[in-house]
Amino acid sequence: MFQKFLNLCDRTKFTRLETQNPFVSLYRRLHLEPNSQNPASTLEPKTVQNNVGIFWDLDNKPPNSVPPFEAAIKLKKSISSLGVVKYMVAYANSHAFSYVPQVVREQREERKLFNQLENRGVIKPAEPYVCGVCGRRFYSNEKLVNHFKQIHEREQKKRLNQIESARGKRRVHLVAKYSMKMEKYKRAARAILTPKIGYGLADELKRAGFWVRTVSDKPQAADVALRNHMVDMMDKRYVECLVIVSDDSDFVDVLQEAKYRCLKTVVVGDINDGALKRIADASFSWRDILMGKAKKEAVSVVGKWEDRDILKRLEWTYSPEVEKKAHDWADGNEDVDIDDATGANNADCIPKEDNGAWWELESSDAEAIS
Repeated sequence: MFQKFLNLCDRTKFTRLETQNPFVSLYRRLHLEPNSQNPASTLEPKTVQNNVGIFWDLDNKPPNSVPPFEAAIKLKKSISSLGVVKYMVAYANSHAFSYVPQVVREQREERKLFNQLENRGVIKPAEPYVCGVCGRRFYSNEKLVNHFKQIHEREQKKRLNQIESARGKRRVHLVAKYSMKMEKYKRAARAILTPKIGYGLADELKRAGFWVRTVSDKPQAADVALRNHMVDMMDKRYVECLVIVSDDSDFVDVLQEAKYRCLKTVVVGDINDGALKRIADASFSWRDILMGKAKKEAVSVVGKWEDRDILKRLEWTYSPEVEKKAHDWADGNEDVDIDDATGANNADCIPKEDNGAWWELESSDAEAIS
């Protein structure tokens, strides 16, 4: 009963202290109270994910067979199984951005043929073409394109001119005011208008989150710029895993340097027995990336990396200073007399009386009884 009274007093004192100082309750909640939702979470080891950097050589490995945005998104999803994708960089010269793949050219020729047939009235679309900005419907694709250029493209240019001419708070106000309309225009323009240069490679990669850089048209200019960027990221220790999208053997030195610095290396390319794939820790093909097979294989790759890290921690390493200290301690304890040490310990014990052997004691007791 007395113990219950003491516990009640302590509880009332602590509640008064919490009301006077709210930081006491915050400290108690953060440091003293366990996680009630998942009590086993504190016991589970936390897995540290690697910071991953993707470096794409567009001159050597452009996404010709797949739309650029779809290829970039699938690449990011597959590589995200290796860790946290922090940096996505793509380099190319102006020729790579102005080049139009054969598949895209064939699609444009088909579109022109369909437009001619629709204008003549030979064929009619099953469903009308809908403008993505205003919602108007047209039964000819060419009329939709003309409507978009005459109305919405002019409105977009007016908005951009207003933003460029404004300064200070007015500029910020206009950007906030037109942001939704400009985003809606860009979304609709991607589906209606044909890019004036190339097939929109740079814009689509930027939309997917890549940092795209155009270099000069000199030979190996993109390789040099991409190599310098990777070395700079390694020097600053921004990434623990280096992913190169290329089959160019000029990046062999960069992969070797990354392995010397104990970084994980991954190559995405189509040459199975290439020089880069022989050096890298793991490799995937573009087909594996597009089909989603690389995302499943990346899980086993991470498991192998974790096992390798555990084995490295368990390896014995020779340390001269530690071995010297252990050797000096052993030499200093060689002269210790074990008998002296045991004698000193037995000195405090109670000495036993020497009453003879047990059989002599029994025989003497038997004679006394007789």
